[in-house]
Amino acid sequence: MIRTALVLPILAVAAHAAQPLEVMDVFELEYATDAQISPNGEQVVYVRHFNDVMTDRRYQNLWMVDADGSNHRPLNTGKHTANSPRWSPDGSRLAYRSDESGSTQLHVRWMDTGDTAAVTSHAMPPGNFAWSPDGGRIAFTRLVPEPALVIGEMPPAPEGAEWAPPPKYTDMLAFRFDQVGDVPPGYMHLFVVAADGGTPRQVTQGERQFGAGSFAWAPEGESLIVSANLAEGAEIYDVGNPDVYEVALADGSARRLIDRKGPDVAASVSPDGRHIAYVGYDDRYQGHQQNDLYLADRDGSNVRNLTLDYDRHVQDSARRGGGGPQWAPDGSGIHGVVLDAGNARLVLFSLDGGRRVVVPDIGSGETGYINHNTLWSTSDGGRLAYTVPGPAMPGDVAVADPGEAGRMLTDLNADLFGARELGAVEELRWTSSKDGRPVHGWIIKPPGFDASRKYPLILEMHGGPFADYGDVFDTEKQLMAAAGYVVLYTNPRGSISYGEEFGNLIHHAYPGDDFHDLNSAVDHVVGMGFVDEERLYVTGGSGGGVLTAWMIGNTDRFRAAVAFYPVINWESFIFTADLSGLFLEYWMPGLPWRHRDNFEARSLLRVSENVTTPTLIMTGEEDWRTPMSESEQYYKALKLQGVETVLVRVPEEAHGIVARPSHAMSKMTTLLGWFGKHAPEAEG
Repeated sequence: MIRTALVLPILAVAAHAAQPLEVMDVFELEYATDAQISPNGEQVVYVRHFNDVMTDRRYQNLWMVDADGSNHRPLNTGKHTANSPRWSPDGSRLAYRSDESGSTQLHVRWMDTGDTAAVTSHAMPPGNFAWSPDGGRIAFTRLVPEPALVIGEMPPAPEGAEWAPPPKYTDMLAFRFDQVGDVPPGYMHLFVVAADGGTPRQVTQGERQFGAGSFAWAPEGESLIVSANLAEGAEIYDVGNPDVYEVALADGSARRLIDRKGPDVAASVSPDGRHIAYVGYDDRYQGHQQNDLYLADRDGSNVRNLTLDYDRHVQDSARRGGGGPQWAPDGSGIHGVVLDAGNARLVLFSLDGGRRVVVPDIGSGETGYINHNTLWSTSDGGRLAYTVPGPAMPGDVAVADPGEAGRMLTDLNADLFGARELGAVEELRWTSSKDGRPVHGWIIKPPGFDASRKYPLILEMHGGPFADYGDVFDTEKQLMAAAGYVVLYTNPRGSISYGEEFGNLIHHAYPGDDFHDLNSAVDHVVGMGFVDEERLYVTGGSGGGVLTAWMIGNTDRFRAAVAFYPVINWESFIFTADLSGLFLEYWMPGLPWRHRDNFEARSLLRVSENVTTPTLIMTGEEDWRTPMSESEQYYKALKLQGVETVLVRVPEEAHGIVARPSHAMSKMTTLLGWFGKHAPEAEG
């Protein structure tokens, strides 16, 4: 495992801290994202995430620190959200999104005076945005509402009458979306506004989605390079096929530059205007398809694959908080985040196909997923700013000069971790009992670990399913370890940072043989001698909830299970989830009545008759990714078969149960309470 050369904060890895992490520490944890360095390389502005115990809300403020680590101070404070800081090309101003004026708008701050002004004021919040090359304008995306669909004409209510809310009509496939709710009718379009304020001008028009992804200015400042799927019916029939267009600012006309069957996204133009870099793949309708990094001439001709011999996934900007490829300031190469064996690495790709890792570990957050919050930035002189994760570090800001190791600028949790002992993370490798394939994972040992003792073990499994874990800080797993459990978390077949073939071992076969990878992992850790085989527990969320149901449907070795927001019935899932078109096209072989055997073989209801393990299911009531109806089906299937079962419904929560800090805490108190209830001493 490559580990960063950074010197980690001493307090964050103290070996003899006072006590383990506590559930209430959720309100004390902070982490940094989106480190943006000034053009002259002297200051870094970043987003600082924190939770407030009195309002039970998550907030984000902007902070700034000098590149030598000094002069660390807030740019704004208070219980509101400010994010996406972006320096103007000359470094005199900072644009960002903020709800400080009551609704989320685009703001500009003059760095010499600290004055700020909102440059948008529409009811619909701005999406992605970017400065023009001369700093005079800002382009952004925004939903342009359409009238709501109504069939027929109702008579008006009498004056003073109180009628019920009207029916909701839709003809959209994705009419409801996780963390959004009902999708407002309309289309995302591109706008341009003067950087010192004024009336935004709508650039694109019509019934097409222009603003679904990232975009970039052309160096001449007269057009935008955009990834968009402009085909009619794309929402239902062609969800994975955006192309690269050049949109003229003068009239909004779109000229297609890159056209193939498959996504072409995160495109940007080289500083000299001669080339376009982008990521994508030839669509083969597989569950996992790795992005390659491509280079083309400015007009879209002479396309070449810079990562043809590199069997790793190059991240695009569609992942959560992830950054797409960016040109080096001198145009000599392209930086991109690569997912590799449980780590996210920043790699510099040269135009002749060479590559060099410049940041071994990049990202931040409160979970073990490696592909979150991997945004970075580069100064005009090539100095990098980014965030660093680690087993004992949710995410801090670092900078690195060309050819030199990075240096830390922040230590946001020094006060908290100076008084806490975290569980030590240990890397493991074993082979699957299915086919002898090597599998990779980690354990977290309880604070004060004693190898002569026997500990209970929790197997915790990631979702996705095409995702992966790494040896980075994870609040939930550390809380499990703090409660005295050895926590085992792994990257079984289907995980995405081990090559495309490994990722597609579960293509149209999930869940399936991943059982053997995971069961072998438990065997391996039990064989290390410090785990009590009579106290084994299993849990996971989303795809990990699927695997929880799959594990207990195929073995009775676990004393208890907790399935967070699982999929149970693939047929009902396809017809109720928000991303039905994507799931059907890439995860399933086709419509269920045409592929009954495949749906049945993967059904968690089918194996529910084997379950004897006491099982708790916990899901947000507003989860539209793996809807509550999935959890209810599993709960009743187990209940009707006499299995000890509890269903937990979390109000106002979407997928992940992370919107309110107290709800995130309740996941752990519920899990630990359920497993404690089914400990041998509790049952005896």
